[in-house]
Amino acid sequence: MARRLVLFVVTVNAFILPAVAAAKSPAIAPPGVTQGLTSGLSQSPTSVLNNEASASSATAELQATATKPARLANFGSESFSSESRKLADWIVDSADNGKLPFMIIDKVQARVFVFDAQGQLRAAAPVLLGLAIGDHTVPGIGQRKLSSIRPDERTTPAGRFVASLDRDIHGDEVLWVDYDSALSLHRLVKGQPKERRAERLASPTPLDNRVSFGCINVPPKFYEQVISPSFTGTNGIVYVLPEIRSAHDVFGSYDVQDASRKQASVTPAPPSDSTAQRSLSAP
Repeated sequence: MARRLVLFVVTVNAFILPAVAAAKSPAIAPPGVTQGLTSGLSQSPTSVLNNEASASSATAELQATATKPARLANFGSESFSSESRKLADWIVDSADNGKLPFMIIDKVQARVFVFDAQGQLRAAAPVLLGLAIGDHTVPGIGQRKLSSIRPDERTTPAGRFVASLDRDIHGDEVLWVDYDSALSLHRLVKGQPKERRAERLASPTPLDNRVSFGCINVPPKFYEQVISPSFTGTNGIVYVLPEIRSAHDVFGSYDVQDASRKQASVTPAPPSDSTAQRSLSAP
């Protein structure tokens, strides 16, 4: 009887004691968790403070970027197309003009907008453009005689050009947009009587403003009062908007006021002397 009692006690201890020991033992974390906890505990107070300071600095920088006001071009009371607006805003916001005066040629609307270096509109006017629709330049066209240029080759190319004043072969002052391709902006020329260039320039619609060999014709008064003074003693940037391709493809531009990019506030370019805010039309 005593022997059976001893065996019973031994059997009970074999089941109960391991369970009690497990309950009193600390939990063993997986190797990865243990390593992470150890690494965190091993950091000094100085390291923790440095990490927090870096995080705060990064957060402050992001907030400053998000609230930085975008700069927009100032068209004043002048009417404009959405494409002209977007391009002008991008030029000012990105400083793509490099602190130089600039102009935008809107081929679809047949208008030119001239801005000072800060993006304030100086004036706008109608223009005559190349007869053919297209954003390209025919290779070697600048060395060819006008009589050899076919109607479908008479394009006003799109793009960004560094322009400057100089003389043409007749000794007249012109704004050379792209000298190699003989692309210039100049006063209205008479052309052939059947072209009716003056009438086309004065008409209220842009549909009849395609007539030149590619050069940009502007009203004489506009050239003398706006173009020549704006580019005297300095280069400038001429942006010719595309009519087939997108502005982004041609310039790498972005929409400053797009919902995904819109900043917390917007700062338009400051207005200049009111006498410079004018819009000239053909005589």
